[in-house]
Amino acid sequence: MALRFLGMTSDGGDCPTLYEDTETGDIVVQGDKLTDPEHLAQLLDVKPSETFVRIPRELLTRFVPTE
Repeated sequence: MALRFLGMTSDGGDCPTLYEDTETGDIVVQGDKLTDPEHLAQLLDVKPSETFVRIPRELLTRFVPTE
């Protein structure tokens, strides 16, 4: 898997950051891990291999490819 950097909204290289898998077109998200028990309890159909991160809406609207 090769990742292509799409962008970030933070200064100084801190996350959150978006990447695109150049083979599949999937988006990879880097951000702070979601740890709030109330929020985690609301998530549906969570697989053991999954994790969740928090990212600002601006990051997605600015950098996610629309194609």
